[in-house]
Amino acid sequence: MQLSFLPLYISYPSWIHPQLFPSIPILNLIRWYGLMYIVAFSIAYSILKKVMTEGMLDSASTKATEDELFSFLTTGIIFLLIGARIFSTLVYDTSGIYWHKPWLIFWPYDDIGHFTGLAGMSYHGGFIGGAIGIVFWCKTHNKPLLSWIDAMAIAIPAGYTFGRIGNFFNGELYGKVTTKPWGIIFPGAEKYSLSIDWVKQVAEQAGMDISQNSTLINLPRHPSQLYEALFEGLVLFLIIWFLRKKKPFDGFLTSVYIVGYGFFRFIIEYFREPDADIGYRITVEKTASIARTTSLLNISTGQILCFMMIVGGILFGLLCWKKQKLDT
Repeated sequence: MQLSFLPLYISYPSWIHPQLFPSIPILNLIRWYGLMYIVAFSIAYSILKKVMTEGMLDSASTKATEDELFSFLTTGIIFLLIGARIFSTLVYDTSGIYWHKPWLIFWPYDDIGHFTGLAGMSYHGGFIGGAIGIVFWCKTHNKPLLSWIDAMAIAIPAGYTFGRIGNFFNGELYGKVTTKPWGIIFPGAEKYSLSIDWVKQVAEQAGMDISQNSTLINLPRHPSQLYEALFEGLVLFLIIWFLRKKKPFDGFLTSVYIVGYGFFRFIIEYFREPDADIGYRITVEKTASIARTTSLLNISTGQILCFMMIVGGILFGLLCWKKQKLDT
């Protein structure tokens, strides 16, 4: 029996703000999200150094150096950021403004001149951009491509973990409404009227005090950013890390990463709220709100892209396996 006075949700910590020092104007531009990017890239570099010492990046005639490693990662990061920003603005933005004014893609100020940074980055765009950068670097430096991208496939998930933690600190990319005890009330989430039956029902099931909320209420959400940090980040990293010395052919770890990320993200998308202005690309079951759990056949943009990743990762692995067979 559920006890009505027992809250079955978690309030978003009041001490967390997008800025590290929100009360100090001169330091107001330093944000958790940007800091998490720095942490992510630092961890990725440390992991790359580790696999370099194990000989994964050595070619038949030369050993890899730290200078090459830094150049490799830096190139990948630059292309990743460019791809993530372009993909986010041109694919996920529905206003069409970036198609008509493309210079705004990298313009970090609003209409009145306030610095806003580059809010809005797409993982799939970053994946494409980063892949282009890595291929470009390997070709221009005459390095074995499959060995180097395998090394990057080990490093990416560990760094990605902190990127999603940054999203959590920003209070963004939260999930759908839930009555699970680990549901979190995010301050920036959409509020709903208690006059709506399903809203009142969820609030009561979560043990929320609705006596003082005569109009709008903020409901608990799945912390989907933390789900992604755990599965697409930590769990996927551990899988690839333990496979790194057992890979049957070059390119195998990259294939595992692509398929693994696509699989985990596809599942987690069912708990994550789609962008309000896009909704679902494929809709089988219509509901009063996209914030509620819907049919498994309702497919989001992210799920379509993840399905393409899964198929592409399998095909990539098969091509790499066939290449090794032909070479031997």
